[in-house]
Amino acid sequence: MKHSVIILLLVSSVAGCSFLSGGGSTDGPGADPPPNLERVPDAVPRSEALHAWANRPYTVFGQQYVPTPGVRTYRERGMASWYGRKFHGQPTSSGERYDMYAMTGAHPTLPIPSYVRVTNLRNGRNVVVRINDRGPFSNKRLIDLSYTAAYKLGYVASGTAEVEVELIVAGSPPVFGPGRSVMGRVAELAALSLPAADQSLALSLVGGVWSSDTWSSGGVADEVSALASSSVPAAPSRSATARR
Repeated sequence: MKHSVIILLLVSSVAGCSFLSGGGSTDGPGADPPPNLERVPDAVPRSEALHAWANRPYTVFGQQYVPTPGVRTYRERGMASWYGRKFHGQPTSSGERYDMYAMTGAHPTLPIPSYVRVTNLRNGRNVVVRINDRGPFSNKRLIDLSYTAAYKLGYVASGTAEVEVELIVAGSPPVFGPGRSVMGRVAELAALSLPAADQSLALSLVGGVWSSDTWSSGGVADEVSALASSSVPAAPSRSATARR
């Protein structure tokens, strides 16, 4: 009886897994999708307790998967797919109801819950989603995204896209635009404290190209003043600034 209970719990923990992803003519949005899906905000990383069952080893289609609940760095490229109305409202591996209009995703082994930045390598668009489901269970696909996430990345019509997936740990330095870390921003601000003749070269060395309008409208001038009144460290090494 005990073994039967364990088996039932394990089955229920993957009941919402995206065994088959959507896309193309076999799936799609509901009859009345929300307007302005491109404006749906990304998931916001935060510290959450790991799910007790969804992070245990499991077997699907004869293949064993071993989740990595302790992982803190992960970056991989592969194919992303999406799943829509066929799974809408069904329980995910975390027990939450799948919402095709939320910013979520399914991954075979990343912690549940966790957060990842997914970048479409064809068009450069990126989104942040919360992993709350298992799947896809195909060696040809790396991650399944919600309909809205795929829509924002621009691959709903094609069904799949080549992407880069990067784990985001809550509390880690955020990224300011493509590939900019906090330390990279500090280096850019430090460069602005140099004489005008040297600023262009310094900014190019730290990989930032910012216009005067950007600095003034973004309130960066205040940050420059604050830095100027304190000791500004030397530009960090590449390893300290490379987040992507």
